[in-house]
Amino acid sequence: MDRFDAMQAFARVVEAGSFTRAAETLRLNKTSVTQLVQQLEAHLRVKLLHRTTRKVQVTADGAAYYERVLRLLAELDDAETSVSSAQASPRGRIRVDVPSPLARLVLMPALPDFCAKYPDIQIDMGASDRMVDLIEDKVDCVIRGGEITNPSLVARRVGDLSIGAYAAPAYLQRAGTPTHPRELDSAPHRTVGYISGRTGKVLRLTLRRDGEQLSLQGRHALAVDDGNAYLAAGVAGLGLLWLPTYMADAHAARGELVPLFDGWRFDPMPMYLAYPPNRYQSAKVRVFIDWVVEVVKTLPSPPASG
Repeated sequence: MDRFDAMQAFARVVEAGSFTRAAETLRLNKTSVTQLVQQLEAHLRVKLLHRTTRKVQVTADGAAYYERVLRLLAELDDAETSVSSAQASPRGRIRVDVPSPLARLVLMPALPDFCAKYPDIQIDMGASDRMVDLIEDKVDCVIRGGEITNPSLVARRVGDLSIGAYAAPAYLQRAGTPTHPRELDSAPHRTVGYISGRTGKVLRLTLRRDGEQLSLQGRHALAVDDGNAYLAAGVAGLGLLWLPTYMADAHAARGELVPLFDGWRFDPMPMYLAYPPNRYQSAKVRVFIDWVVEVVKTLPSPPASG
């Protein structure tokens, strides 16, 4: 048994959830993958996987072993990269999860440069605002707006997002233009609520002006849990929004959204990149993280507090 091949086959089965899909990604036949995993279990004298006719599940011992295997494979990959001609060009697959608006408006337009620089890196990107379990979902890193409260993750603050209040012209024609944020708590005004994937509750935001501070949620008839849907609802005139300015700028320039509450300042939204502390950061993950940091620097920054 080639122990490296066996560990690689085991890790891929865990990630793919089936021997068939693992075999396809490894370009092996299913029988070979099955034999490699069986040989590994025999060598370790431990059951790593529960197999049924419908699915494959990792055992408790298998889950612990998988985390060690993942780190070992990453270290081997990094070691090979460091002594090979490909040192400047890491290779392999990375799994990331990012907010859908950030993916659509920021990362995707910038990604061609990354792919040109690192053509041997394959990115599997989840683009959603849902909370993911980095261990369960086999994700290398996530990017999220707002504080990271999970103590089991390593969180790196990569920037702060400037926030503003906006409404569509059709909404303002119908409900009038609010002159003070407190007006959002009473008729005829409505907001579009954004449901936090972390708490399941509609977010409240803090505004400040000349020593005055307000915490607002507003009256909403619609709440959504996806950033792209939230933006679309506001552009459609369904209510007032508070948005990162990178999401609003193009729509404001086209007259589809109108900025509100001049002189008021929203507390900025911190942006974090998080990863499991026991997940070895291979060269391919490190260069992706460094790239994200540089891309986020191009976003509008909050004004300095006076």
